[in-house]
Amino acid sequence: MNRRWILLALIFTGILISYVDRGNLSIAAPALMREFALSPASTGTLLSAFFWTYAAFQLPAGLLVDRCGVRWTYALAFSVWSLASAATALSSLWEHILLLRIVLGMAEAVAPLASLSVIRRYFTGADQGLPVSVYIAGQTIGPACGALLGSTLLARFGWRVMFAVTGLGALLWAPVWLYFAPNHKLRRTSVERSQQHKKVSWPSILKSRAFWAMSICVFFFSYYWYFILTWMPAYLTIERRFPMIRMGYILSMPLFAMAVLNVMAGWFADRLISRGKELFLIRIWFSAGGLLGAALIFLLKVLPAAGIVLPVLMLSICSFGVANSNLWALSQHVAPASMVGRVMGYLNTVSQLGGATAPLITGWSLGTQRNFGVAIVIVSISPVIACVLLLVAGPRGLQRLKEKLAT
Repeated sequence: MNRRWILLALIFTGILISYVDRGNLSIAAPALMREFALSPASTGTLLSAFFWTYAAFQLPAGLLVDRCGVRWTYALAFSVWSLASAATALSSLWEHILLLRIVLGMAEAVAPLASLSVIRRYFTGADQGLPVSVYIAGQTIGPACGALLGSTLLARFGWRVMFAVTGLGALLWAPVWLYFAPNHKLRRTSVERSQQHKKVSWPSILKSRAFWAMSICVFFFSYYWYFILTWMPAYLTIERRFPMIRMGYILSMPLFAMAVLNVMAGWFADRLISRGKELFLIRIWFSAGGLLGAALIFLLKVLPAAGIVLPVLMLSICSFGVANSNLWALSQHVAPASMVGRVMGYLNTVSQLGGATAPLITGWSLGTQRNFGVAIVIVSISPVIACVLLLVAGPRGLQRLKEKLAT
């Protein structure tokens, strides 16, 4: 098998595991609220804590990946976060969980940047839709597997066993990665080496409408996604009163379907681009259409019947999957190869600010009645705002931004 496909399989598996580890707390949230007598606001703080360091370490992690390579950087970070996740099983105070979530976020900051750096090097711009879609499918299947496995372990053995099993079991990935991953920093072309030492004209970039539109777009795009990952399990068990196992099924099915659509949308966009369609235009339209579909999560507020929950989530989350693969392929294409770690590190920082905000605002909005009405309205508006901003950036604006970053 071609080495780049082996690396892509490892990237898929690694990011899948990272999303299982970061999502475990969302599955365990109702149980932790009972055991530690946590308010919704305190629970929101716990769910948000991961994103504090995950956001803060995106730029340092991107610089580390660019300078030190992906092999040992990723393996060490992976081991640290797996042990931090497993150690949550030993927590006796909510402060212990808070600290471990902070460590988890710091270590997991390396994962997306190492993954995208490998994809950027081994696949050309016109061919990146499929590998990026496979990578993003890992982000989707991870929460789906976590919902099924986590809810089963929690229902049968409790939340401590859930954290221990998933955290320690994940450590098997690291030695396989060390065997196949590049031994040195990925090779640069002579053009990329010359670009590495050029100073980027930040005043020019900061004046770019496309730069600010994409930045704010990523924030609202991520607000939706991280609401799904952090509070949706609690919504299903608290608001909709589904049993734990049933919750795992209802949440995992749309996520599995989203993973398939991620890959299909990325592949289909690649095909259109290979036939001469303009790259930025195709990826923008795929992303914009998917974001509008994601806003249909609003139907959860106006349709109270229990039977409507799965179809609404299926439609909304799958639509988001179409946007997800193409938006990140688009963002990656804007970045020169020599700067992909730093550019994606910046965008991931913005993304994680959305990730930190979503659980906090949701926790505060629930109040003592634990009513999700306001939270659903906010999360349904977020992808609409992201869609508008993406269209404001536009194909020409993003092309000019790409040229500014490359000079």
